[in-house]
Amino acid sequence: MLTDDGVPVEAVYEPCTAGFGAPGDGAAGALAATPATTPATTPAIVVAHGFTGAADRPAVRRAARVFAQRAAVVTFSFRGHGGSGGRSTVGDREVLDLAAAVAWARRLGHTRVVTVGFSMGGSVVLRHGALYTADPLAGGAESAAGDTPVRVPEREGRIRRTGAHSDAVVSVSAPARWYYRGTAPMRRLHWVVTRPSGRLVGRYGFRTRIATEEWDPVPLSPVASVPLIAPAPLLLVHGDRDPYFPLDHPRMLAEAAGPGGAELWLERGMGHAENAADDALLARIADWATGTPPA
Repeated sequence: MLTDDGVPVEAVYEPCTAGFGAPGDGAAGALAATPATTPATTPAIVVAHGFTGAADRPAVRRAARVFAQRAAVVTFSFRGHGGSGGRSTVGDREVLDLAAAVAWARRLGHTRVVTVGFSMGGSVVLRHGALYTADPLAGGAESAAGDTPVRVPEREGRIRRTGAHSDAVVSVSAPARWYYRGTAPMRRLHWVVTRPSGRLVGRYGFRTRIATEEWDPVPLSPVASVPLIAPAPLLLVHGDRDPYFPLDHPRMLAEAAGPGGAELWLERGMGHAENAADDALLARIADWATGTPPA
């Protein structure tokens, strides 16, 4: 899978295991569907992992297994992570990686694609939801393989491809604002990202290759992205024991969405991101993403 700026990104496709998903051949990208079970009738969930994660990490694989009980699943590694090329920009250019994964899901035939992001991935799905939209000339409907350039009314002035938008967004354990250093884990993360010795730790300790350049321009912040996601539904999930981002972050995001703009789940006893999301929570997220009524 190749991003719009030419970075190769590893990705894995997994069919739904509930009986209505079509078989696929994983990362190769081909899809064989029977007339009775087509991707057009199967929602797809695209999973955006946290910083230092990857498509093959146990927590990501566990989330994929739970999600696959209700939808087809695309997992991928952000640039600089796992087997993907490039270097991590810690939430900036990663929006292009997510767009490539969403566009791939649509090329496979899925007409409903939901993005679910954790931590850094949570901020990326918010920005992606703000930056990518269905082709306005098509009235919100578009071809699964559509790639017509369309300028999104976005604050970064880039040309975006249709076919790369999400139909709903789930952001788990995301920051509301950039450069947050209010907790010890975030101060350690800033050391990893900004210091040469920290980037060595990131590369050899966490298998994450980090870009040395500072953001220029500073990307649209998560809290500024949230009001631009509508009319797509938005779910915000956050643990009340998150050691990275305290509860003012999800509350700020929910407030920015405005009345009825987002659903907020504050999870009692939950820590941070995909490692802290248990199977029951992942199942509830998948139910929300696919429109399945709770049991």
